[in-house]
Amino acid sequence: MAEITWTDEAKRWLEDIFEYIAADNPRAAGRTVQGIFDRAQVLATFPEIGYRYTASSRHVRILLYGHYRIAYLIKDDRNVDILGVFHGSLDITRYQL
Repeated sequence: MAEITWTDEAKRWLEDIFEYIAADNPRAAGRTVQGIFDRAQVLATFPEIGYRYTASSRHVRILLYGHYRIAYLIKDDRNVDILGVFHGSLDITRYQL
């Protein structure tokens, strides 16, 4: 079973998502962030479940949750680093993954 680590950048993305949604609906913000976190937990058992992100030279994959894309790296030891969480409307090619 793979170990999942959230990078500081990914944690900041989650905080930003929470704050943005919470401005209108704090409960929905909590549910959304918890849903993203819960969805990422599947990577412990199935790290290859997301689709390959071909704009990166590393083993970066994308897992979908609703309107969000969870970008993650499968490391050589088969553990997973969550790199960021992006809303589907964002152009993630602007970010170095």
